Amino acid sequence: MTDASVVDPETSAMEAAGYLRQPGEPALVVRDGGEVVGVVTDSDIVAVVAEGGSNPPVTSFMSSPVVTIPPSTQVGLAADRMRDAGVGLLPVVEGDGTYRGVVTKEALAPYLSRHRLEITWDSDPLTLGGSDGADSVEMGDIDPSDAHASE
Repeated sequence: MTDASVVDPETSAMEAAGYLRQPGEPALVVRDGGEVVGVVTDSDIVAVVAEGGSNPPVTSFMSSPVVTIPPSTQVGLAADRMRDAGVGLLPVVEGDGTYRGVVTKEALAPYLSRHRLEITWDSDPLTLGGSDGADSVEMGDIDPSDAHASE
């Protein structure tokens, strides 16, 4: 899990672009009254610029509604939620609505690639099967530096 900057719905596109230029900034989480209501990525900013150079508030172009996960979500389930929603990151939110950070596809990849596929050579031919080990890793256990170390 990693931090992402938090902005309010009235933050301008230009200000959002400034946050996203910071190294390691995966996205912006938009919160309104403590509730996560949207996500802004660099591709959202590119789309706004391509549409004509205005400086609208992020509420007009953020991705919403937001698919979130609780901190106890297993890695495999988080990856499935990302794939099903067509997103590259998920905000991590407690049951009471408390925002904890985001999990990115880059942070999940090392856990899935190392543990998702188990190879056994118990008999001929070689058999392949899924490993349950990866699915027991929780979001709080993910170290975002692992993803960068493998790049």
